[in-house]
Amino acid sequence: MSLQGTLKDFGIGDILQLIGQQQKTGTLHFRNKDQEVRVGFKDGHIIKAESLTRKRKDLIGAMLVRSELITEMQLEAALETQRRTLKRLGDVLVSTQALTAERFQAMMQLQATETLYRLFTWKAGTYEFIQEPVEPDAEAINPLRAETVLMEGFRMVDEWPVIRKKIHRDDLTFERLKALPQPRPGEEGGELGSIGPTERRVYEEISPGRDLRKLVDVCCLGEFETCKALFNLVKGEYVRAVHPEGVRAPAPGDERLLARVGGTVGRVVATMVVLAALALVASRSAYASPEGLAATSFTDPAAQRHVSEAQRVRIAAALEVFRLERGELPERLDSLVQAGLLEPEELSYPWREQYYYRRIAARQFVLLPPLR
Repeated sequence: MSLQGTLKDFGIGDILQLIGQQQKTGTLHFRNKDQEVRVGFKDGHIIKAESLTRKRKDLIGAMLVRSELITEMQLEAALETQRRTLKRLGDVLVSTQALTAERFQAMMQLQATETLYRLFTWKAGTYEFIQEPVEPDAEAINPLRAETVLMEGFRMVDEWPVIRKKIHRDDLTFERLKALPQPRPGEEGGELGSIGPTERRVYEEISPGRDLRKLVDVCCLGEFETCKALFNLVKGEYVRAVHPEGVRAPAPGDERLLARVGGTVGRVVATMVVLAALALVASRSAYASPEGLAATSFTDPAAQRHVSEAQRVRIAAALEVFRLERGELPERLDSLVQAGLLEPEELSYPWREQYYYRRIAARQFVLLPPLR
């Protein structure tokens, strides 16, 4: 299987979906200006993810020091032992009881996933997949399903703009305002605005002088999860963000329409706005109507992808209308047809197969092109 090109023609989500569903084994190379990332697959599962241009601060030893799991002195001693014995850094740290094998493995996993999720922020670059035998390293990460990485990556892309409205500077510090409520049986969290184990972990690490960068390091949850937890804590008024001296907090931005208007009137107005946006997308798309147009109408993959992106915006708008009217997203895309929001052929145009859709929360979903 030969797979190479630019990210403008074939996005990261499409690539991961294709390799994962076809259960391929090989190495996927991403290049973007001065960055290069290599991802190893075995039977469609990701077993390696490393940045070949990783900065010194992102090396595993530096991560362990910044997270306060080991000291600078312990790292220097371990690196000296590594040079003399050629042992792996993890083995040296574990043998000297600087940290446990489980903790080191967890940090290796975090380093790999952070490398993967940063790929979703790339706006341009090239990719090349080479089919070849790939074996896990001795300090291997736990295999990751490509679909899981895909869903998580798109969730991050979708939620980052909301989170950044409140958590918008690396030098923000935080102050506790009140205690968190007692944990409830089966508490999971995971949604914007909710309190779960991640929020409790971050809350405990908040202390005077610890800015956002330090909290990301010591919480060992990754940048996105730490910022999301802080967003939920600030929104729930359990914590307040403190700006550096001399820096004024930004004026509150416009809230979503549904938050500004209430009751039935608010829902009707919001629904009308979304419907208007849906109509605008339809009128400005590269096609007038999908009826009568086959998937083979486009011979240029870039053109087909462009039309697909416009169609996904249209489906997403219909999903939002459905949520506003029913209170939650549908389980299946077919429900949009039954509700009279879309025609049956619009659930697949310009492809032969229907779009991949999955509801992951009351207000969150994944919508991707079908495997082709």
